[in-house]
Amino acid sequence: MMSNRERYRAIARFQRTGDLWMNDLFWPEAIVLWMENGAPEGMMDEAWRGRYFGFDNERYAHEIVSGLGVAPLMAGEAFAFDYVPPIVPRYEPEILEEDERSVIMINHVGQTIKLLKDHAQNMPMYMDHPVHDWDTWKEYKKRLNPDDPGRWPQDWDAYVEKMNGMDTPVILSVGSFFGFLREWMGLTPLLYMFYDDPALVEDMMDTMLDLTLGVIDRALPDLKVDQANFWEDMCFKSGPLISPDMFKKYMMPRYRRVTDALRKHGVDIIFVDSDGNIEQLLPLWMEVGVNMIWPLEIAAGNDPVALRKEYGKDLILGGGIDKMALIGSKKDIEKEVMSKVPYLLEQGGYFPSVDHFVPPDVSLENYQYYVNCMRKVAGLEQFDFTNRSV
Repeated sequence: MMSNRERYRAIARFQRTGDLWMNDLFWPEAIVLWMENGAPEGMMDEAWRGRYFGFDNERYAHEIVSGLGVAPLMAGEAFAFDYVPPIVPRYEPEILEEDERSVIMINHVGQTIKLLKDHAQNMPMYMDHPVHDWDTWKEYKKRLNPDDPGRWPQDWDAYVEKMNGMDTPVILSVGSFFGFLREWMGLTPLLYMFYDDPALVEDMMDTMLDLTLGVIDRALPDLKVDQANFWEDMCFKSGPLISPDMFKKYMMPRYRRVTDALRKHGVDIIFVDSDGNIEQLLPLWMEVGVNMIWPLEIAAGNDPVALRKEYGKDLILGGGIDKMALIGSKKDIEKEVMSKVPYLLEQGGYFPSVDHFVPPDVSLENYQYYVNCMRKVAGLEQFDFTNRSV
């Protein structure tokens, strides 16, 4: 019998067509609203929720090897925390100001943020970042040492035995050459820094490269890893946040070193998570060895069907289901699913999901209908959610 780990690799390598591997992520506010409107009691639990919707989280990234952060991260954190800058030690959170509506604090990665106490908020307001110049960078980079003991499980042999014996895919976070820098400096200061002090930008990228290669060289001789994940979020609705020429100059050589190191250790599923319109950067990512992309935001002009036709089996696709369709009618949901999923599943190399996190605007009833639409396409039994127990 094929393990889930083997099944995942077979789908990614176009060897198992028609198979539905479904695993969505949710804004916490969506789950809170569902619970307030009578959702089953277990909905707050990540693993329970996965079983309820039929894409049991044990089937995908049950644990992530996170040598770039604090290892290991548990189920449900594989994507939600991929973007956390991999500093060790992390900062002790500190509340600076607080009133009835909001709190201003320094978070565990050194950013000063404002959080509203209303659960309907999705994102914090960023007020300051830990890196401003060479002096603050030199202090911050001390937390990016690949050999820091806090970066690794204390009993490495036991950890390796556990991870290598898992039934589910094991994924290595390999960081970022733009997204993390943005978290360290803030987007606008980083973009100015490419012109004002490019040497500082390159030093940050090289530090990230040294950390990533150090983790790969230490972890992969022992660990069997199925996939490596970059997190970038370096595009907006109409294109990249830096020009393709700057991407070629600053990022491509560093990407190549990482992907070469991964393939040397047999890791051939290499993923980039970037929101926004990726059209201009996608061929450049592929040129340096990336072969999987997510979440393919539809509002930003990405088209998974067109990408499959253009790139064939050179590109593994994830995401691509318009979250806005799930806010509409059942007819809207069915139209969205049927316009993409049958063709993409038949072609293989596709992991369908909502094109980012499921937002609070999506009702539980609509999401349940969406799940059954997906299962129908794959020839799976429909769930009776009115009587469903897990």
